[in-house]
Amino acid sequence: MHRVSLDGQVAVVTGAARGVGEALARKLSARGARVALVGLEPEELKRVSSRLYTDSDWWEADVTDHEAMTGVADQVKERFGKVDIVVANAGVAAGGPFQDVDPAAWRRVIEVNLIGSAITGQAFLPVLMASRGYFLQIASLAALTPAPMMTAYCASKAGVEAFAHSLRAEVGHRGVRVGVAYLSWTDTDMVRGADRDDVMRELRQRLPWPSNRTYPLGPAVDRLVTGIERRSAHVYGQRWLRGIQPVRGYLPSLVALVGQREVRRVSPRLAEVDTGLVGAGGAADEAARARRG
Repeated sequence: MHRVSLDGQVAVVTGAARGVGEALARKLSARGARVALVGLEPEELKRVSSRLYTDSDWWEADVTDHEAMTGVADQVKERFGKVDIVVANAGVAAGGPFQDVDPAAWRRVIEVNLIGSAITGQAFLPVLMASRGYFLQIASLAALTPAPMMTAYCASKAGVEAFAHSLRAEVGHRGVRVGVAYLSWTDTDMVRGADRDDVMRELRQRLPWPSNRTYPLGPAVDRLVTGIERRSAHVYGQRWLRGIQPVRGYLPSLVALVGQREVRRVSPRLAEVDTGLVGAGGAADEAARARRG
């Protein structure tokens, strides 16, 4: 498949202070792209920007704030002259039994992951149409198959997958390509944060192979970069995820059968599960909202 050179292109990455966003910004920069970083942690964004290989800048913004993101899009266009690539990567996670979940955390997962992605897309569509650019939506294995104790995250990632597929059909005639990226459990602050909970870690370790592994960040992000170069409609951070697509219709019934057995087994310990936002990214989101009052 034809690859587009990233040299001189302008890429916007949300959730760029850490994890997938930080690694992706670094690898895009290494391929010659100029990078606009968007996130909630000014000091971390500044650190990431200072270590890139090409011209870069950063913006502190909440992806759920439409006015702020529209302003960021205008400022990025003014700063770099154009935008060729937008990666909607910002995301948070919370786990635990739905009956006992922290309602604010559950809602925030939907707001950041789904609504924030849509706001990002709407804010940057005018500049992507001008450049006939590419919008990459970061989804997850959670978009391909449901999982108990992850209702908000699965709902949000299934939602962003559907959003991106719908958007692709809308904007293709304007020259904008839209892709969806799927990642399994990848070694980031979010996954490490979730694993601090004994019950959630145990449930994940009992998933069938290969979904019970934590995968290194570098190779997954390399595949994202290749997908961006190819303007791919589907990008798989781990190759085996592609094989789930043909059988995904059978998975909800299978998960319901196996999942209820696993949840029953840990049910005496469910009260121990932390249902707030996980990892350093979740803490940063909570801190940013507290600063805004």
